[in-house]
Order: sequence, then C-alpha cells, then structure tokens
Amino acid sequence: MKKNSASVAVIGSGIAGLSAAIRLALQGKQVVVFEQNPYTGGKITAFEKQGYRFDMGPSLFTAPHLVDELFELAGKIPSNYFQYHTHDEACRYFWLDGERITLFPSIDRNVEAITTVFGNESGKRVRKYFDDARKKFELTAPFFLESSLHKMKTFLSPRVLKVISAIPRLGLFTTLDDQNKRYFKEPKLVQLFNRYATYNGSSPYQTPGIMQMISYLEHGMGTHFPVGGMHAISQSLTKLAQELGVQFELNAKVERILLEKKQVRGLVVNRAERMFDIVVCNSDIKHAYHKLLPKNMRRPKKTLAQEPSSSALIFYWGIGQTFPVMDLHNIIFSEDYKEEFHRISSNGPFWEDPTIYVHISNRLEVNDAPKGKDSWFVMVNVPYDQGQDWEDIVGKVRRKIIERISSVLGKDIAPLIETEEILTPPQIHSRTSSVGGALYGTSSNERMAAFLRHSNKSSSVKGLYFCGGSVHPGGGVPLCILSGKIAAEWIEEDE
Repeated sequence: MKKNSASVAVIGSGIAGLSAAIRLALQGKQVVVFEQNPYTGGKITAFEKQGYRFDMGPSLFTAPHLVDELFELAGKIPSNYFQYHTHDEACRYFWLDGERITLFPSIDRNVEAITTVFGNESGKRVRKYFDDARKKFELTAPFFLESSLHKMKTFLSPRVLKVISAIPRLGLFTTLDDQNKRYFKEPKLVQLFNRYATYNGSSPYQTPGIMQMISYLEHGMGTHFPVGGMHAISQSLTKLAQELGVQFELNAKVERILLEKKQVRGLVVNRAERMFDIVVCNSDIKHAYHKLLPKNMRRPKKTLAQEPSSSALIFYWGIGQTFPVMDLHNIIFSEDYKEEFHRISSNGPFWEDPTIYVHISNRLEVNDAPKGKDSWFVMVNVPYDQGQDWEDIVGKVRRKIIERISSVLGKDIAPLIETEEILTPPQIHSRTSSVGGALYGTSSNERMAAFLRHSNKSSSVKGLYFCGGSVHPGGGVPLCILSGKIAAEWIEEDE
C-alpha cells in the first residue's frame, strides 16, 4: 500500500463509492464513507420476509472479473470473500400468443435456438449479429467505458484511431431498433434485442444502434449470480474496504459540500462540519448540484438538462408454488413494444401493456424461498417520478401483471402470493437520492449521450470528483465499478 495521508470523503456507499474507496485506500489515503441509510450498498440491498429472501436492486450480474479485480489489487484471494454461480442460461422469453424461446451465453446455442423457433431467420445473419455486437464491445469498451472521455490523453491513444475509422459501422447514426431490423426479419426477435436499451434506462427507438454491444455482456461474456444474492457484492466489498482501513459512517446524511475559493474544504454531515482534502461524490449528479453544492457555482447546463432515465416499479412476491417453466431471468413481452415506450416517455397509461421482468433468485440460491415455493422479483419499466398518483398506478400495474403472468403460466397466481413488498420511484428517490427515482441518472436517448455524461472530475472545483451511475461511464454494476476506478485513478494522477 502506498503512503499518502490525504483525507478523502466518499458520499454514498453504492457500488461506485465502494470501488473508489477501496482503490483510494490502496493509494494510502484516509477514507471515510458517509451513507444516509443504515446499510451499505446503495441500490444493492436485500430483505427477508416470511422465509423468503429478496434482492431489492439490480438482479443481473455480468463481468464478475471487475469485482474480483478489487480483491486482487488488495492482495486478497477473491473467493475467500466473494463467490458466484455461472449460469448456463441467459434469459427465457415469453410472448402472450404462446411463443417462447430461451437464449444462452453461447453463440452456437443461440443460433440453433433462434433458427429452430423462428424458421424464417438465417443462421448466418443471426451469427453475424452476435459477432458484430462482440466487435462493437471490444472496439469501444476501452474507450467509452474504461477510460475518461474528459481527458485529452484518452483521445491521443492509438486505439482511438480505430474507433474513429469504425464510426460508420458502429450504429451511432441510427437507432437500436433500426439496427436490429437490419439483422432480423422476425418482429419478435427485433423486440427481444431492443430490450437491451432498458439496461441504461433508454428507449430502443431513440438510443443509438451502438447499444447493440450491450447484448454481448450476456451472450458473449456470460451470466452469473452471486452466492448469497446480489447483496453479497456490496457486503463483500464493504468488508474488504474495512480491512483496508476505510471508515463507514451510516445514518450519516450529507447536507452540503463545503468549498473555499473553488476548492473542496469538507462536508456538512448531520449538521456538523467535517474537514477533508478530497470529496468523491457517489450521489446522483442532479442531486449533487441541486442540493449539495453552492447555488452560485458554475453548472454543466447541458448535462443537467438531459432527460432522466426510466425508473422501475418492483413487486417482491413470495409465491406458494414453483413453476419450472421459468428460470432465473424471465421476460414476458408487451404486444406493442413501441407504444409501450411511447407511453413511458410521455407519462401515458403505460400499465395497459407492460413488458414484465421476473427474477427468481432461488433457481440458484435455493434457500431464498421455502422448499416448493419461489421468490419473485417482478419489475416493469415506468417513467421517473413527476408527481404521478403512484397509489393508483400500483393497483393498475399489479392487476395487469397478475393477468399477464397467469395467462403465460396457465394458472391464476393471485392466490399464490404469500407475501408482498412494493418499491416505487418516489421510494427509490428517497432511499438513494436518485432524482425522480431514475435508475441510471440520465437516459442514452441520443447519440452524443456518452459525451454529455458528467465527468468523473469537477472542472471548476479542485478536489471534487464524481462516480456512480449518473456520471461516466453509466449505470449497472460493471460500469459503476469502472466509474469508481476512473475517479480514483484521476485523483492519483492529480497528485
């Protein structure tokens, strides 16, 4: 461990904050993490009720090597802290007309499955889709995801020339929907691959075609699930951070970031001033500018004006029966996907035809539900909170979800719901300071969205850095880990 006595405050213990804290501790800094909740992990938390265990936040786990890397940097054996299952299925997809298909983290198996279920699809074109997704990811990830887009040296790298020369093929000037239609004849397949826009809270009819690369995370790199559930990610990283000397203060609400002559001086936490040399803000970027930073400081107007990402309405159901037709990840598609996204973006009656995601953790973590029963995480995409009547919406969405799932399973599931908890956008906002409950900060509904995401370093305040899903490179567990990494590396370079 390097020696450096600089004191660092990290606002928020989400995955990005934990990633940054661990790396900063390894630089020898004195790190204190302030968390407004009584637990660490941000959106990644869990609860138990009547014999069922539920992960409350993200449910998809890809790129586990990024978690392992944090332990390896500390000289630890990752498996002593964190273990995970590698699953042989990516997702099961269902349509209301009875059509269904299972896809895998295997290109060969996917080509076979797609051409078997949809006989009008060419195996050659299907294989090309997956191959092109891989090429887009491998070409752009080191540039768009693993490096800062706000450093000149990033653009001076030789690999940038490869990216620039490939721009006409990256799909930056078309939508994901248009991109997918170039490969597939079957509308249901276009719909299936359009759903990857939701991985960053966007619409496939607006987000650029380069988002095709997101599918590579599942089908090329594999799908996994942590032993102990998603909650194990945050808890194992918290343990590592504590072993490295990071201090955690829970129930500690940060009220202001203190500045003096455009330099960080510290924080106001629970009404008390705390002095620090450096502040890393893992809070939502809009919350940071609207609530934590002085109102008279310069603001990134274009970034703050970006459209918020979608939010989610989640039902946690203990189901008194198991349904083998469903696996770890399941999608029941709406009948009119384009209209669904239009209604979400326009705050219309999106509950009339929702796409439903069902995550059943006890498919791999058998103790998450009593024997012969299922632990269901049921989610639909919804607009961010704008003052809607969520009590009314919850009732309508719940009825439609029960109707749709019952239709697919051929059995009324309503009497099988033994326990229930609900998470709404206002609750997400309250617990995580994500403005409006937007899951990914801003959407990626325009081709320059990646460049409009806020930098991991303040351009106007010395000693102020940012990480998390609302800044570069974006939301989701892998990107948040990288966000913390970029912020920590920038701090080290600045010194």
